[in-house]
Amino acid sequence: MSNLDVTEKSSGLAARVLRGAGLTVFGFGWSQGLRLASNLILTRLLFPEAFGLMALISVFLMGLNMFSDVGVAPAILQSKRGDERDFLDTAWTIQVIRGGLLWVVACLLAWPVSLIYEVPELAFMLPVAAFSLVIKGFCTTRYQEANRHLLLGRITLIDMVSQAIGVISALVLAYMFQSVWALILSGLIGGLAEFVIYELFLPGERNRFRWERPAAQELVNFGKWIFLATVAGFVISQADKLLIGKYLPLDQFGVYNIGYFLASFPLLMGGVLVNRMLIPVYREWPPKASHSNFLKLRKMRFLVSGTLLGLVMFFAVFGVTLVELMYDPRYQSAGAITVLIACMQIPFIIALTYDQAALAAGDSKRFFVLAGTKAVLMVVFLMVGLKVAGLVGAIVGQGLSIIAAYPVVVWLSRHTGAWDVLHDAVLALLGLAVIALALWMNAEEISALVTVVY
Repeated sequence: MSNLDVTEKSSGLAARVLRGAGLTVFGFGWSQGLRLASNLILTRLLFPEAFGLMALISVFLMGLNMFSDVGVAPAILQSKRGDERDFLDTAWTIQVIRGGLLWVVACLLAWPVSLIYEVPELAFMLPVAAFSLVIKGFCTTRYQEANRHLLLGRITLIDMVSQAIGVISALVLAYMFQSVWALILSGLIGGLAEFVIYELFLPGERNRFRWERPAAQELVNFGKWIFLATVAGFVISQADKLLIGKYLPLDQFGVYNIGYFLASFPLLMGGVLVNRMLIPVYREWPPKASHSNFLKLRKMRFLVSGTLLGLVMFFAVFGVTLVELMYDPRYQSAGAITVLIACMQIPFIIALTYDQAALAAGDSKRFFVLAGTKAVLMVVFLMVGLKVAGLVGAIVGQGLSIIAAYPVVVWLSRHTGAWDVLHDAVLALLGLAVIALALWMNAEEISALVTVVY
């Protein structure tokens, strides 16, 4: 029996959930605080076009990462073999091979991408930035092992330290070079720091190259739907940047990303909580197993969704004021963008806690169906929104796409026993009130945004 097993049995699930949630929120707050502080400084050291260029690079890297995801992390979290050495080392071997292949693909695609977006610098910036995928491939599975058992204290601390190293390196390099290269190189430094710290300070056995056929088959069978779902997930999370990045000039696209950075804080935090905690929670409290489990999940869901809605309300109501206080006049239109994006995050938050129930039950196929539906609707609503009302239409289209996908959310969550109509109805009513208040308080700035970009 491993140390992780002993620790798991010595502490109840509820206690580990509460402790894990607290640590996750604290770590996320630290991460976003660092990002905000560095963002404020970097906007004074660099030019708006640098943020637009880095956003394109980030979208490309995320696309490579998600278009090749074989579900190693969720497989370790949900599999009955998730603590076995042969299974873990086979998963790590797949992860390393994948990282190397991704870098090769990035090198091959860099020049065509630079032509598509008419930015010649991308041809040599993308291969350098993409080397972070190779580093990521070598990161130990001990991270997922600890996450599997909701032992989040040490991994939260390690994440905080590695993030601080990446941010400090970005600031130093930006001061020295005043170039987008500061952001690219700091990403490599942060990734390398994460790898080294994981190896030195996470307990457990080191991974070794291994290929056990049954483990590989399980990973592939589970991962084939995860692969398709993460392709869809890329579209859901990055379609706005791909389409809007082509629609707007680089400087205005950089301003859009400042607004998105601020408004996305609540949803990003919710995503971290969901990805780290809900598979283990659903695995041990399956909602179909008993009404008691369902009520425990309802309580957890109201706590998570209510907290996130409160944060969304803050950014929706005070987004313009925040931007005016923190950024120079070049970025002022980001305030109205923050307000609109925050309002459109509300449908995402209502449906946030459902899809992980399918993964916890090993049903990656239904998980993909939901993700694929969201992706198709996201692209359709974004394109229609851009054509009808420019940037504002594209932002509104993002929220409408998730509302249109809600019947599929209900289909999946009814199958797992997780659907909670009371939760969704209460959050929808509160969300409508938040949107009305935000639009009323910031009507002038939103009207000005329409005039500027459309």
